[in-house]
Amino acid sequence: MIDPRAIRTFLAVCRANSISGGARALNISQPSVSNAIAQLEQSLGVSLFERSRSGILLTPEGQALLRRAEAMDSLLSDVQAEVQLASRGITGPLRVGGTPGALVSLLPDAVRRLEARIGRFALHVVERPDHDLAAMLHRGDIEMVFVTTGIDEPPEGIEERTFSRDPFALIVGKQNDHLPASLSLRDTALMRWVLPEARGAFRRQVDALFMAADIPVPQDIIRCDSLLTTKAMVRGSQRVTILPMQVASAELSIGVLRAITIAEAAFPRSIGVRMLAGGRLSRLGEALLDVLIHSSRL
Repeated sequence: MIDPRAIRTFLAVCRANSISGGARALNISQPSVSNAIAQLEQSLGVSLFERSRSGILLTPEGQALLRRAEAMDSLLSDVQAEVQLASRGITGPLRVGGTPGALVSLLPDAVRRLEARIGRFALHVVERPDHDLAAMLHRGDIEMVFVTTGIDEPPEGIEERTFSRDPFALIVGKQNDHLPASLSLRDTALMRWVLPEARGAFRRQVDALFMAADIPVPQDIIRCDSLLTTKAMVRGSQRVTILPMQVASAELSIGVLRAITIAEAAFPRSIGVRMLAGGRLSRLGEALLDVLIHSSRL
């Protein structure tokens, strides 16, 4: 049986990148930390790290334990928060992450349905690029991520579920009222653009539309990952962008932006969530997943 206190000592050493730094963080003596690590290594039958001039260097076994230690630390923090919230009649907490477009497309409606079902709850939402989200899942920083699905195989240990599909459109403001209701991207050579910067699944799908039209990605372009800023720039200028319809639905509904059908947009964007394969969700996480399943647009 592994002593949980030894795991937390190991985590402190990893975060401080040294035995002495871990001891200071825990406010205990350096020999006590060294002894705890030695006993942990003996219990596991492996070496967890090597010492170097720059600090510690984790072995493969140490890297594996670090992922578990981070997840355990997040779990213990959640236990305390969940008990405190339950005493006030609040469910949670639940921490989720995602890319901006996927969050906008799925989460607001899910939150509305969740509130109607269970009442008060505590939810924390963070936006991150695709490449950061898998690491956050493995560390236990978040329970699920909202992403574009169906593009890449999920990383090892992570499962993916799709809940909605949303067609791409050319999004324009009032200064482009002269444009027709449908066009090919081959007709946009002289247009000025705002398109995503981050090299994630969303950008690859947008770039694929230009490939389908057999034209290069535009050169007269502002690269921007903020959806709010992108829509504001398009709304107030002649610049155009490509977005899924749900992402621009609020502005489209009041007429400050207009959606133009793209001839090359033969494939819709798929959106859903990723979670740890075989992992157990919290009570609030299970409720959110159930809402997504029952409100699926597929």
